[in-house]
Amino acid sequence: MTKKQALNPAWPRAAKSGFAMGMRVGDTIYVSGQVSLDPDGRTVGVGDMTVQARQVFANIEAVLAEADATMADVVKITTYVTDMARYAEYNAVRAEVFPDALIASATVTSPRLVKPEYLVEVEAIAVIGAGG
Repeated sequence: MTKKQALNPAWPRAAKSGFAMGMRVGDTIYVSGQVSLDPDGRTVGVGDMTVQARQVFANIEAVLAEADATMADVVKITTYVTDMARYAEYNAVRAEVFPDALIASATVTSPRLVKPEYLVEVEAIAVIGAGG
């Protein structure tokens, strides 16, 4: 049986979170929901969906790097947005991050995330080597 391995970038906020930023089991990586926090725990892009989405995907990329994986290895994302009217802003960033659109994806609207200034949260599943 493969044991699980916590994946935590060297972020001050990761040490205080009380959970792993990601978990690796075999070649599969489960990235915890990421919000628009920088490594020090400061919210990035208050009120700006595009800036927040870019930070969210940068955070996912950093977690994946802990297992020598990349965004190309992502096979599934689940996204939570607080305002579906702003989905197009998020989706434009997602299209930049995944230009070939070879991922499974779901988007859910939520009236509020952990903090009211968060507009988007994304969790991801990746398989090492899936990207080529």
